[in-house]
Amino acid sequence: MAKFLAELLGCTLPSKGASPMFETTIFSTLASEKSLSDCKKEQQWKLSMYSRSIPPVCFTSPLIEKPVGKESMPQTPPFSAMFDSSGYNRNLYQSADDSCGGLYYHDNNLLSGSLEALIQHLVPNVDYYPDRTYIFTFLLSSRLFMHPYELMAKVCHLCVEHQRLSDPNSDKNQIRKIAPKILQLLTEWTETFPYDFRDERMMRNLKDLAHRIASGEETYRKNVQQMMQCLIRKLAALSQYEEVLAKISSTSTDRLTVLKTKPQSIQRDIITVCSDPYTLAQQLTNVELERLNYIGPEEFVQAFVQKDPLDNDKSCYSERKKTRNLEAYVEWFNRLSYLVATEICMPVKKKHRARMIEYFIDVARECFNIGNFNSLMAIISGMNMSPVSRLKKTWAKVKTAKFDVLEHQMDPSSNFYNYRTALRGAAQRSLTAHSSREKIVIPFFSLLIKDIYFLNEGCANRLPNGHVNFEKFWELAKQVNEFMTWKQVECPFERDRKILQYLLTVPVFSEDALYLASYESEGPENHIEKDRWKSLRSSLLGRV
Repeated sequence: MAKFLAELLGCTLPSKGASPMFETTIFSTLASEKSLSDCKKEQQWKLSMYSRSIPPVCFTSPLIEKPVGKESMPQTPPFSAMFDSSGYNRNLYQSADDSCGGLYYHDNNLLSGSLEALIQHLVPNVDYYPDRTYIFTFLLSSRLFMHPYELMAKVCHLCVEHQRLSDPNSDKNQIRKIAPKILQLLTEWTETFPYDFRDERMMRNLKDLAHRIASGEETYRKNVQQMMQCLIRKLAALSQYEEVLAKISSTSTDRLTVLKTKPQSIQRDIITVCSDPYTLAQQLTNVELERLNYIGPEEFVQAFVQKDPLDNDKSCYSERKKTRNLEAYVEWFNRLSYLVATEICMPVKKKHRARMIEYFIDVARECFNIGNFNSLMAIISGMNMSPVSRLKKTWAKVKTAKFDVLEHQMDPSSNFYNYRTALRGAAQRSLTAHSSREKIVIPFFSLLIKDIYFLNEGCANRLPNGHVNFEKFWELAKQVNEFMTWKQVECPFERDRKILQYLLTVPVFSEDALYLASYESEGPENHIEKDRWKSLRSSLLGRV
């Protein structure tokens, strides 16, 4: 784990001879080797970069009272238009009363507040509905201070008690004004953070509040029913996805085990399954977008959640680390890297190994053109693993000019300046795209996590006066929001079941098996390699 953290947080491109930069399980409490001051300096540069690349926000007008119905629900902008560099503007989104204490503004931007005041600011009333940027930012960051079910309980209490939803003698007109807003808040929560509702306590509170709203008008009942059906569909899809992942994991075997039972002459390779590099890049993009789609925005925060110094409950944080979809995505990166290395090391003939290297160079180039930077980096990582890079006779037969260009694009110097420039270009193309093909942006995931990690570590969650540092969470939400926009793109490429099955299920070599295959292809060059070769032959093949 320590080795992985150093590689992840250092985020260096693996040089020839390096192991892949990821390990499977990554989300324990991170301990950076960099000082806090270094983190802050680095993050200041990153934040200035991100603020330039965020599109202007499309603010919605304050809610105008309309006849009861779906058209009277508060309207909010799409994810791609949620943030600008100025944060939350009080003049546009303040309550008519604005008497809620505990919030601190500067130049009309919300910078900090007590946790209770921020919770109250989340709950709508007759004259006020919170901006979607605030809803997203607070729901994302609040889990650093309290469980989602605790927040839901407080929201329900404020809605029921303060808005008198439980009072049979309350003004029906008053309820008609507030009910659509409460329902819209619940809809925002269930649509953006549906995984929160896998907790039975969350679902129980949601159903209770929704029932109180639906008991008034037939229109509300229909809206509540639609909200619940949509939530249930999302949770069912997640469960099905997890079952598929578990099935794939349970059937995975080591390639060497397969080779012991089946002669290599009848083994398929990736080129026999898909001879066209562009087609393989399309299928890799299918896998990437599918797995990205199941990552919840809250997982970025829960990956790095730590103890809130003002929270006396020491046990509550252990169950909050629900990052299974992030981990599944990292496992996919690892698998792709090892698959690339396996396909290169497996052929007996040198010319076949050289052809495989050139094939993956072409696949990587097509991934770059598509905007699939994660698969691109996984392929480069696999080709730079020691068992592959040591094959000097094989590499001598390869035209490496295209590979050198790709490595230059992913060069880690200057904090991945070349890659970040290409990513901004892809993001800009996505904003003005006229087709789904042009909308694809799949970031190099390790670097995205690193950026979010340093933002989280570089700034305190609370200020000295105990206020929540909301200025930090605006920036955190901007980065996660951009990812949310990218992950919602539908893949325009038709799925090829045969190719996808190969990518996801074909056995790959372990690291030791890769070294053995490499030594069998091109013999050891020194005593250390000879000793390792003998040891691997003995342990893996039972030969001396």
